Amino acid sequence: MNSFLIVRLGSLGDVIHGIPVASALHTEFPSGRIDWMVDPRYVELLDLVSCIDRRIGVDPRAIKRGPGRERFRETLRELRGMHYDAVIDLQGLLKSAMLARSVHAHRTIGFPRKHLREPLARLFYTHAPDPGEATHVVYKNLALLAPLKVQDRRLRFPLTIPRTPTVTDVAGRFEPNGYVLINPGAAWPNKQWPPERFGAVAAAIFRDAGLRSLVLWGPDEQPIAHAVVEASEGAAEVSPPTTITDLVGIARGARLMISGDTGPLHIAGAVGTPVVALFGPTRPDRNGPWSLYDLTISRVEQCSCVYERRCRKAERCIDDIDIAEVASAALRRMNLRG
Repeated sequence: MNSFLIVRLGSLGDVIHGIPVASALHTEFPSGRIDWMVDPRYVELLDLVSCIDRRIGVDPRAIKRGPGRERFRETLRELRGMHYDAVIDLQGLLKSAMLARSVHAHRTIGFPRKHLREPLARLFYTHAPDPGEATHVVYKNLALLAPLKVQDRRLRFPLTIPRTPTVTDVAGRFEPNGYVLINPGAAWPNKQWPPERFGAVAAAIFRDAGLRSLVLWGPDEQPIAHAVVEASEGAAEVSPPTTITDLVGIARGARLMISGDTGPLHIAGAVGTPVVALFGPTRPDRNGPWSLYDLTISRVEQCSCVYERRCRKAERCIDDIDIAEVASAALRRMNLRG
């Protein structure tokens, strides 16, 4: 039986971008085994991916000390006993490359040097296929399957869509018209569009399309969500607390998602929800929506702090995106099929 281990520890959006690799492996090797080494925070997401056999939670921060180090050693011994045909490192960092190689699989597959943030990671790979002309990270990931002769590399996200009590509650609140999902937060301050502008967009959508908005929030983001609601003229309300599982179901039920470049945006794309994406310091051709129907508003071409967490300028490039532009894109996207 063929057996494979995927290494992609985080972040949330990056784990989502790796799911098509698991799906393609399952399509090519339907009786094979597919395991995934991931940050424990994202095991919950992978529990929804039907083609994965085992989710192995590994916290690299805990490996260096205390009980976590001994647990990791036990896990590593167990993984070595699996005799994997291949370990595929989608992360491309020294730590992930070292983890991948330490499993002692027949093949350790990763990106070539020019595609790595930490080029020394290449030393740990036995195979490093060139992604060629691929620009988006999901296609770069799929290119790593070339040494395994996987031919069908279409984008598939085999996610089980849950109907949790929170999902049911949200759907009931917005019957019968449904809701727009707004995600104003992001791990990088440089990716966050001003919350009062999100609120103004929610007001415009309600005025022009009769749809109210639900505002998501993550850890420490409640003040941002409340600021969106306060600026929405009554057109938006704050989401209840959500798990990743809740978020997948809520995103699937939404009429539209408006968000910057962050995990919930990519969850929406994975479950087929129409998307309007706002990009400042990151490149949408690499990290943006992959559906031809989704709309992206980007200012990366004028950004001088590309892929930096904080802006070094007096005015951030993402702030150049105006309310009317986003509201217009939202209405256009909801009218597109696909």
